[in-house]
Amino acid sequence: MVKEIPKAIIVEKVVITEESDLARDLYANHRFGNIKRQKVEMSFIEAFYLVEKKKLQIVDSREKNIDFDKLLKKFIRLETDFFVRYKVFADMRDRGYIIKTALKFGAEYRVYDKGVKPGEDHAKWILYPVREADKLTWFEFSSKNRVAHSTKKKLLLGIVDAEGDVTYYEVGWVRP
Repeated sequence: MVKEIPKAIIVEKVVITEESDLARDLYANHRFGNIKRQKVEMSFIEAFYLVEKKKLQIVDSREKNIDFDKLLKKFIRLETDFFVRYKVFADMRDRGYIIKTALKFGAEYRVYDKGVKPGEDHAKWILYPVREADKLTWFEFSSKNRVAHSTKKKLLLGIVDAEGDVTYYEVGWVRP
């Protein structure tokens, strides 16, 4: 027996699911995306993670499945630094954390501690995915730390190496 999974389509810069209980469960029980008009609207990264885990199917306008490789190429073309951001997102989700966008804070992601759902408590970290080969100036580093500090969160840098492995560094302010 094949397990039924919700379908979704790409609409501009987001992915929108069909209107179904299966789709809404992605938000209600797992905190993927947001509910909009009885459907779940999510980022390319959230949707791609669910496709990779075989919990979502993305289809084209003719209801034909978009295969994994074509979807990856499409998202890489449409979204800046998709690979690095996706690797960090997927790694944190695989570790059991809820990870949501933090654009309103001027950051990439906000991360909720294990077992905490958005709305129940505040995020623990502001997370910036960074490619290992990238250079970060002291000014950029300081501004990232200030964003985290001003939002009462800890700064977490997710460093992605050439093999796609992620190493995390937590940064905080110290007052001697």
